[in-house]
Amino acid sequence: MDRYLGESTPKLGFGFMRLPKLADGTIDIDETKQMVDRFMDAGLTYFDTAFVYDNGESEKALKAALIDRYPRDSFSVATKLNAWMQAPNKEAAHQQFFTSLERTGAGYFDFYLLHALQKGNLEKYDEYDAWNFVKEQRDAGLIKHWGFSFHDSPELLDQLLTEHPDVDFIQLQINYADWEDPKQASRANWEVARKHQVPVVVMEPVKGGLLANPVPQVADILREADPAASCASWAIRFAASLDGIITVLSGMSTLAQVEDNVSYMRDFKPLTDSERAVIERAQQELAAIDSIPCTGCHYCTDGCPMHIPIPDIFSAYNRKLVWDDAEGARRRYEDAVSAEGAGRAGDCIACGQCESACPQNLPIIELLQRCAEAFDA
Repeated sequence: MDRYLGESTPKLGFGFMRLPKLADGTIDIDETKQMVDRFMDAGLTYFDTAFVYDNGESEKALKAALIDRYPRDSFSVATKLNAWMQAPNKEAAHQQFFTSLERTGAGYFDFYLLHALQKGNLEKYDEYDAWNFVKEQRDAGLIKHWGFSFHDSPELLDQLLTEHPDVDFIQLQINYADWEDPKQASRANWEVARKHQVPVVVMEPVKGGLLANPVPQVADILREADPAASCASWAIRFAASLDGIITVLSGMSTLAQVEDNVSYMRDFKPLTDSERAVIERAQQELAAIDSIPCTGCHYCTDGCPMHIPIPDIFSAYNRKLVWDDAEGARRRYEDAVSAEGAGRAGDCIACGQCESACPQNLPIIELLQRCAEAFDA
């Protein structure tokens, strides 16, 4: 394989999207510091956040837990500009970059991305001249490498990489559950990246935690193959074993998750042929299960006029579908919709805001109707 940007980067990155929370809902900075320390002690150096994560609190947490405490040249920081959330105009979109610089105190960004590109929001990035703006900041020395994260078809990815051949890297959702999925097209999108020789940062390697605690049929296959290995390790090593990978992001929420990830990624070894065969068996089992493939990113909830906790409702419904636990599913549903101001599945007014924001391209309106029939009837 030809040399590429990031080939020497440690293959585990720290995603600052699902940080530990205190009882009041704020980020637990003390535990986050412990997690960062363990990660850095293991020689791992890549940290990923975004302007919109936790309404900016993620970037502030990165400053407190990492940037204020370690030499700037000892780690890499990635963050993102989102033209379709919190950006009512071009000026506001561009300001996100400078706000991110201020929040993080990073001085510059090693990796900077246009966030979550897909058909439904591309026009905003063009309208706001985001492509040229990012390159201007690179030329000014405030960005080392620029790229975009992507949630759409391989055909659109091929078009974008053809139109923007100077992009340094891209970020793709890659995991073994989505590898052959026609909507997520993990394999096909990765192949487009290889065709253009653009290196890849992997997001959602454990599919929002679903592959860290998979359904029993899959967990049994993995544990039979290696009782000592966590289910998450199989998913992260699968993604990290691909060609052209800069790093694989794990959105860790506890120190225990950091410890587990560090145990097998500080001295990363690609999957063997026999281990790949185990993954293929797991893929076959997953393909036979009916579930809602929601990753819990919560992009759908930010603009919901009915304040419906969509990912939590889908999690409850999956409890019924996958685990055949009707009672547990109803408890989870009632817990989700009993929060102050929360709407129920049946309160959906089909405005479509959620579907336009969903990186997984889920038919949310239809799925909420199914959930309402199951829980609100």
